[in-house]
Amino acid sequence: MKNSIFQPFLLVCLAMFLLVQAPVNAVESKVDLNTADSAELETLPGIGAAIAKRIIEYREENGPFRRPEDLMNVRGIGEKKFLALRDLVTVSSPKSKQKANPPNR
Repeated sequence: MKNSIFQPFLLVCLAMFLLVQAPVNAVESKVDLNTADSAELETLPGIGAAIAKRIIEYREENGPFRRPEDLMNVRGIGEKKFLALRDLVTVSSPKSKQKANPPNR
């Protein structure tokens, strides 16, 4: 009889433990350096308004980021900061604009 009382309690405790251990970022997606606005960039650790502005300015002046490592070209982001960010960011490839009806030749 004792076992039947404690079994549901143990199952609830196990479920709570597993929920606490689940990674927090599992559902969140990476921040795309080529499309993120200032608010999105500021969600990254160590990125405030000033560096977010520099990231956007770099993107506007140099075109889209080709790889996450290009982030180190932005003033204020060195190797140490980049290493903390690299798993949190991504770069989308620029989409080529295609015409709906290509000309017949």
